[in-house]
Amino acid sequence: MIEIKNVTKTYDGKPALINVNLSLQTGKIIGLLGPNGSGKTTLIKILNGLLRDYKGEVLIDGNPVNEISKSLVSYLPDRNYLPNWTNAEGAIKIFKDLYQDFDEEKMRSLFAKLNLDPKQPLKKMSKGMKEKFQLALVMSRNAKIYILDEPIGGVDPAARELILKTILENYAPESLVLISTHLIADIEQIFDSVVFLKEGQVVLFEDVDTIRQTQGKSIEEYFKEVFRC
Repeated sequence: MIEIKNVTKTYDGKPALINVNLSLQTGKIIGLLGPNGSGKTTLIKILNGLLRDYKGEVLIDGNPVNEISKSLVSYLPDRNYLPNWTNAEGAIKIFKDLYQDFDEEKMRSLFAKLNLDPKQPLKKMSKGMKEKFQLALVMSRNAKIYILDEPIGGVDPAARELILKTILENYAPESLVLISTHLIADIEQIFDSVVFLKEGQVVLFEDVDTIRQTQGKSIEEYFKEVFRC
């Protein structure tokens, strides 16, 4: 579903990604893990067409990154991107105009499950509520690919389980979910595979069960070992 071939990206001559090669298939929830500055955000922006000036090739369902590929990807950024006056009704209008795969009924159901008031604008929401608001929008698309950047970063521990359950219950089994996070212990139970990025390079791409069996460690424990200073 996603093919990344020899991708290199630099900022003012400093490499952010170095010769990255990955083949990500459908039917998987994949963790994109690495410390700050490892290249996770750069890679996510390339997959979403937000960065174009890189070397190498990226294919999404056989298409280069373009309007066709963007229609296949439902993207949750790590910050709010909607106007502060937006409430559920406004967001529905925006997403119905932008995405043919948007499911209004699913969104209204998710708002109820996430205890969100559809009439409340973003400016009156807490950070955690805004996270849940945007997640409901993203998971209400019947997309082939979901790219979620820090989906539980702004919510309290009590709400994290609800958000993970929302992700698990609302993506199609034939789709691909790519999740970037620093909160590995809270989310690793839903991963099928993980990618470790270090200084712009892929240092590991492996099934989580294989890591646990061969290393005798959780994903977070092995992550700390690989990235120990």
